[in-house]
Amino acid sequence: MQAIILAAGEGKRCQPLTLTRPKPMLHVANKPILCYHLDNLCKIVKEVIIVVGYLGNIIREQLGDKYKGLSIRYFEQKGLRGTGDAMLQVMPLIKGKFMVIVGDDMVAKEDIKALSTKDNCVLVSRVAHPEFFGVVETQGNVIKRIVEKPSKPSSNLVNTAVYVFEPEIFKYLKRIKPSNRGELEFTDAVNLYAKHTKVAYLETRGDWLPISHSWKLLDANQSILQDLKPSISGRVESGAKIKGKLILGKDSIVKSGAYIEGDVIVGQGTVIGPNCYIRGSTAIGSGCKVGNAVEIKNSILMDGTKVGHLSYIGDSVLGFNVNIGAGTIVANLRHDNANVKTMINGNLVDTGRRKFGTIIGDSVHTGINTSIYPGRKLWPNTTTRPGEIVAEDKTEE
Repeated sequence: MQAIILAAGEGKRCQPLTLTRPKPMLHVANKPILCYHLDNLCKIVKEVIIVVGYLGNIIREQLGDKYKGLSIRYFEQKGLRGTGDAMLQVMPLIKGKFMVIVGDDMVAKEDIKALSTKDNCVLVSRVAHPEFFGVVETQGNVIKRIVEKPSKPSSNLVNTAVYVFEPEIFKYLKRIKPSNRGELEFTDAVNLYAKHTKVAYLETRGDWLPISHSWKLLDANQSILQDLKPSISGRVESGAKIKGKLILGKDSIVKSGAYIEGDVIVGQGTVIGPNCYIRGSTAIGSGCKVGNAVEIKNSILMDGTKVGHLSYIGDSVLGFNVNIGAGTIVANLRHDNANVKTMINGNLVDTGRRKFGTIIGDSVHTGINTSIYPGRKLWPNTTTRPGEIVAEDKTEE
């Protein structure tokens, strides 16, 4: 069997992180999202076709043509005219039953394995807010149709956009028309196919984690870390206190006075401390530095990021090669205890999180004693002045 991973989109709702890399290459627990899909597909499929587009060269360069025995083939989608268009373009490469996965969501391995044994089947999940997804209407053990983001959902069962189909579906895919967005939607082909063929559904048993916005990386990070086993490949100095579960990479060091609790992963060649506090579900990448008297709580720091002494980072995502000046403080809680909101494509969006700090793009430098309001974001390569207060998203110098 083959698998198709759709990884061509721009990921605009995850800016500023996606301004410098495609969303499937953002890190969760120190590994690109796309690698979790490939891990899940090992020993299930023989070939993976990754549909690339936006910044696709980054995916090609980092993954190459082989991954743990999997053969990888790349197909560049021209025009980015929707998932249906991507599937039509890749159709000549399909030889038999195939799986389709959206590259920027996270799916449990047990669900991928179970789905692979089915024919013409959609992986579905139950959610608290189905109005934000494609709601699946069923009749017995088959799907009647998928309704995109209905104002009054008929159920809480939604489409995960993970499928197994026979090549016959392409006959119906050729017949669909562009949606109101001007795109060819693969779900329209699924609906048409379901009128002529029995399309089954399989409900998730593990976590399904759609990364719709950048703060969703924190939820995925927590889910992955809680299932990892502790391991120490680096060095923990005498006087450091490890109370939680630590995964410490090769050539990394936890210096004396560091206090770590919760589920924490640290990459290779990273220096932690001395005298710092790391807690919650926190991922610190390779080549990072966490300085003296720094507190990191429930956050993601991607490779090459350094946090200077006397700083606080809480409920935040920091991109690659960020430099946090000494005394930088991220506020992650509103005075009124309401959910933190943030600007997305010109609209103020409720994150659904009572505690949410900042999203910082690649290669940002903050000046000493910078203060960042909850929900504010800093675009790649921007800087702040010493003592600057970031009260609005910083998109340019």
